[in-house]
Amino acid sequence: MAPRPTGNTKLKAARQHAGYSSQASFADALTAAAPRIGLGSLKVSERQIRRWESTDPPWPQAHHQRLLVHVLKREIRDLGFTAPWESGEIGMAEGALPRVAASQPPLSVPLPVAAAPVQPSTIGADYSAITLAHRRLYWSVQPAHLHPTVVEHTRLGLQLLSETSGVPRRILAAALAESLLLAGRIEFFDLRRPEEADGTYSRALQAAGDAEDPLLGAAVLAHAAFIPGWGMRADDAAERLRAARTYARRGPASTDFLAWIDAVDAECTTRCGHPNEALGMIDRAEKTMATSNEHRPPEWFTWFSGARLAAFKGNTQLAAGRHAQARDTLTAALKALNPEEGKQRVVILGDLAAVETAQRKYVQACERIHEALDQLSLTWYATGMERIRAVRRDLQPWADTDEVRGVDDRLYSWETVLSTLSR
Repeated sequence: MAPRPTGNTKLKAARQHAGYSSQASFADALTAAAPRIGLGSLKVSERQIRRWESTDPPWPQAHHQRLLVHVLKREIRDLGFTAPWESGEIGMAEGALPRVAASQPPLSVPLPVAAAPVQPSTIGADYSAITLAHRRLYWSVQPAHLHPTVVEHTRLGLQLLSETSGVPRRILAAALAESLLLAGRIEFFDLRRPEEADGTYSRALQAAGDAEDPLLGAAVLAHAAFIPGWGMRADDAAERLRAARTYARRGPASTDFLAWIDAVDAECTTRCGHPNEALGMIDRAEKTMATSNEHRPPEWFTWFSGARLAAFKGNTQLAAGRHAQARDTLTAALKALNPEEGKQRVVILGDLAAVETAQRKYVQACERIHEALDQLSLTWYATGMERIRAVRRDLQPWADTDEVRGVDDRLYSWETVLSTLSR
């Protein structure tokens, strides 16, 4: 009888299926791919491959996970790896976002510590000033242009942490956490790279812990909940949201911050197929927003408002089949948006187009799509384009009309198609 194969057979099989017959050739391929996905001159050794293909492979670090998924085109859990928090281990690998109970500490691998601080006491404030500029630029600069700059800024922050201590370090770590959160937001919402965003959020959570800033931690965890929520993994999303609420209580948080977490919960619940349940969460968020407490929201909390809550509500009403209510809610949300909120405008217009389509008003739906495409030509937003394409699929019964053909002419113009592919 032939001996049974041992070690991490899933990774070995995936490697061989991808055309890498030896561990050395696979290590070379990973090293060559690193610069192409923004990891610089990261080198993967043959010894590292042997460890991953061993009987008890370690959970790869976040940047290694990105490389493996990119080269092998498979999810990390399909490659024979088990996350520490799934196997019962207390520690966690570097870059891993927790799926554990909210009471369990999510950080295990510390960020760089300065052996001999060399940076001046102003370093935290100086670094924060650039983070603030990026926060403002997000609303108008094309994401494909802004993202590399933000990522390089986070790399600088990580390096500076190794040269800073004391209060300046905490200020620096907080700004680094915000920068990583921004990078993750761009990756998930603007560029639709959820796996990459998950690793970035893990780093952001580490930096927030180093800064001892529970509200930043709550913001990161709630954003991270979108990833399993949009993937219809309800239990994973709920776990991250429980952690977010726990951190928010330690903040303590303002009422609008708490309402935002409820709104995130509602969207995840809607995506997982329970819009009527989500409407109860929206109602709770509205009641929370209507009250006040003595706590002010942090200055970086710029992505939520009454108009944004109305947009969440309208989308949930749409999913629940309450079309007339959704039209009224979304129309009011659109009017309440600030001029610089172009990305949110695209999403609301897409939802309004979906409302019109659901009521078989294809002419009005096409008008809304044209408005959304006008906005996208100014501010690209992958999430908004997804909404538009979903509406176009629903418009197929009217595909031969002049109105829908006019939409197709814009959706599939040379410029639009090439722009979409490049992003």
